Amino acid sequence: MLGGEPVFWRSAPPVAEPVLYVHGVPNESGVWRAFLERTGGIAVDLPGFGRSTKRADRTFTIAEYDRFLEAFMDHVGLERTALVLHDWGAVALATAQRLPARFARLVIIDAVPLLPGYRWHRIARAWRTPVLGEALMGMSVKPVLRLITREANVTPGPLPDEELERIWAHFDQGTQRAILRLYRSSDPEVLAAAGADLDRLTCPALIVWGEQDPYLDPGFAHAYAARLPAGRAQVVPGAGHWPWLDRPGIIDDVAGFLAGTP
Repeated sequence: MLGGEPVFWRSAPPVAEPVLYVHGVPNESGVWRAFLERTGGIAVDLPGFGRSTKRADRTFTIAEYDRFLEAFMDHVGLERTALVLHDWGAVALATAQRLPARFARLVIIDAVPLLPGYRWHRIARAWRTPVLGEALMGMSVKPVLRLITREANVTPGPLPDEELERIWAHFDQGTQRAILRLYRSSDPEVLAAAGADLDRLTCPALIVWGEQDPYLDPGFAHAYAARLPAGRAQVVPGAGHWPWLDRPGIIDDVAGFLAGTP
């Protein structure tokens, strides 16, 4: 429990320094299992996802997730940690910008751009539209989820069954509500403002991006690298939005970077 609300996380003994993994939409902490096996660390279910709180009075905004992550780090004793994030795990960058001394290394993987110039992809635009977004959520049955994810990866077919089953197991009304509120509270101007202090993050940073991500243009990998003083972009050919599912070697790359390999 954290602040009187249930919060779920999974952990493994760290191989080197502690690592905090932050998932995106529509995942939960299970998406990081292969990484935890290599590096150890902690992967948390953000509020609204997985087994964590889905209370209807939450706003599910970048600012709220920022406050949650600081409280969570204090709760589990992460005074200083490496940070690995994917997709909407970008909310953790708000925390990192406020508290840069608490983050030793940073890995950004196909993350929502907290940068100028981003415009939402077509699924997000639908979710951001009142009534239409609710209608689409109501139509979200497992066959539709399989169909939608066919474009997410380069390997033929939808996401692997294991990933789809894990998403579907927690894709309830609470998660759907969290997704709609998060997207609707995040106009492009809000995203750009949320990343205004990225240059405060002077720790080593690796930005990994699938070259064929259908949602987030790989040009934003270079844009992130340009804003981070010690940032380096790695655009991966033949990989989509979850690039490690197409190219498992990315897990090795991330593990090596977290261990201090250049």
